[in-house]
Amino acid sequence: MLFASGVCQVESLYNCLGGVVELPKIWLPRILRQTYICKVGATVNLLIPFQGKPKPLAIWTRDGYSLDARRVSVRNGEKDTVLFIREAQRADSGRYQLSVQLGGLEDTATIDILVIERPGPPQSIQLVDVWGFSATLEWTPPQDTGNTTLLGYTVQKADKKSGLWFTVLEHYHCTRYTVSNLIIGNSYAFRVFAENQCGLSETAPITSDLAHIQKAETVYKIEGFAQRDLSEAPRFTQPLADCTAVPGYDTQLFCCVRASPKPKIIWLKNKMEIQGNPKYRALIHLGICSLEIRKPGPFDGGIYTCKAINALGEASVDCRVDVKGKE
Repeated sequence: MLFASGVCQVESLYNCLGGVVELPKIWLPRILRQTYICKVGATVNLLIPFQGKPKPLAIWTRDGYSLDARRVSVRNGEKDTVLFIREAQRADSGRYQLSVQLGGLEDTATIDILVIERPGPPQSIQLVDVWGFSATLEWTPPQDTGNTTLLGYTVQKADKKSGLWFTVLEHYHCTRYTVSNLIIGNSYAFRVFAENQCGLSETAPITSDLAHIQKAETVYKIEGFAQRDLSEAPRFTQPLADCTAVPGYDTQLFCCVRASPKPKIIWLKNKMEIQGNPKYRALIHLGICSLEIRKPGPFDGGIYTCKAINALGEASVDCRVDVKGKE
């Protein structure tokens, strides 16, 4: 009796479901639960399993409309359905809906497909300023981002001598940048690429003007100063010293004088000038005054005077010379 009652309940449920044995259910792969991204020209081949008994009806639509059979093909099997696009184009991007229907019952799933390609180049680039070892650039974003968000910009430089391009900066998000550490004497051109998931833009605008890095001129500021007056009247810093001469042996007298302008030196013996007397030889060098008495005799003793004279005044020093013994 219990077995018969169970069979009756199954038959009743089967009749209520219109003959449905297994409810329709879509098993959406994890990778399709987020936006499916592919590049332009790539093949889209999405296999989505489902269940249902008897075989359910699988229907594909895009943004609420039937699919374009010229672009998209669909193959429905017993347990799965396949969405196929041979060469995807950006126009194939959109929201695709899958509906699995069976006996008035239905399960649905939505798949977002995004077809992307490289971005276009920035619209323009300008050299804004050059100073010291740096140059400032500005550019405008590209009109075409490749159907996806930009990851940033790549800045490159090339000096005029070599013409080779070197990357200065990658993944930069602003549209203004200052390039530093440029070399004195070189002239530089710059270019900027846009970048997204597919890579860099195929072309890049180049600055029309070159950045000439010149050596900064050094300006020397000469501070005014008062001219020091070094003029002074004669002044003896070392006087003559008394001495005793030996007859027949030359004797020398020394003293030091300081004066500006250079003074005139006059030698006297007992207050009488002895300039031009071959008995004596007078010299001055670097302020040192010397008088040589050649082979002095008894009559060469006395008071010797050295006098220094310039436009500011005069000064003199004396000493006694004694001659002892016989020649």
